[in-house]
Amino acid sequence: MSERTLARARAGSEAAFRELTDPYRRELQLHCYRIVGSVQDAEDLLQETLLAAWRGLERFEQRSSVRSWLYRIATNRSLNAVRDRARRPDPSPRPPPSQLPPPTRMAEPLWIEPYPDVLLEGIADRSPEPAARYEAKEAIALAFVTALQRLAPRQRAVLVLRDVLGFSAEEVAAMLETSTASVNSALVRARESIEARGGPGQRERAPLPSSAAQRALVDRFASAFEGGDIDGVVELLSADAWLTMPPEPYEFQGPAAIAEFLRSVPRLQRAPYRLVPTRANTQPAFGCYAADVQTGLLRAQGLIVLTLEGERISTLTRFLDSDVLPHFGLPPSLPR
Repeated sequence: MSERTLARARAGSEAAFRELTDPYRRELQLHCYRIVGSVQDAEDLLQETLLAAWRGLERFEQRSSVRSWLYRIATNRSLNAVRDRARRPDPSPRPPPSQLPPPTRMAEPLWIEPYPDVLLEGIADRSPEPAARYEAKEAIALAFVTALQRLAPRQRAVLVLRDVLGFSAEEVAAMLETSTASVNSALVRARESIEARGGPGQRERAPLPSSAAQRALVDRFASAFEGGDIDGVVELLSADAWLTMPPEPYEFQGPAAIAEFLRSVPRLQRAPYRLVPTRANTQPAFGCYAADVQTGLLRAQGLIVLTLEGERISTLTRFLDSDVLPHFGLPPSLPR
């Protein structure tokens, strides 16, 4: 940051302000997503952060970098959003529909959305600080972000700022207007909770992105799912695979339970689905479309994200909300 650029921004130059903030826009949006778990909310919070920064330039005392200052604003805006959401009454847990087999477990309802890989483009490839435990892009895995959403808001923010972004305890304390001891205590509790839930997942055992092994596994899944070949889908699952459908609370574990669930879906057995490949949370994903008998079109039915482990699929995550598809550049409908 040059003094001249800052002075121009403070004098009202929007071009200078963009010069100061544009290098951090994508990483700030990702930061907000990690805390709130929603792509749309993250976009809104990014805009709130930039507006607050524009209005508060005169109060920027340059005791930290512009990047740290922006992270301070984005973190606190995100925490406010999480607290506002927590004040709303939670919906009562719903039993599974009568046509579904008994789930393996009823999890706590959790609202989370997948994050398009296209939004990761342009994020600076910063070497993680020694204090960071996870690389910035590695910590976007769906299992990791889901585990974050189950932490208390302050713990969530501290874990991301310390273990993903590598800010020091002193920097985080200044951002959150608390003590270093409080930050360290929150970090210990957050780490314990994350580890108790299995850490960020088994991604070190997944095939390399875009490798021949990954393409073959993903192609086999798509072919079986589109063809209504439930046995073919089940053959690709690991022995302890999970099927989840956030925010629905029911979850199924193991090939037998997942096969029973898939056979309870009449549409799948009639094989009218079409899958459009994309990527979410650095994982293979598909926009899911099904035939609409009234219009003759294929209507969006949400998104499926695959978590891979070795040569098997360890988690099938089905997002039923089609509102996320525009973030992936996917249309609401397709011709048959």
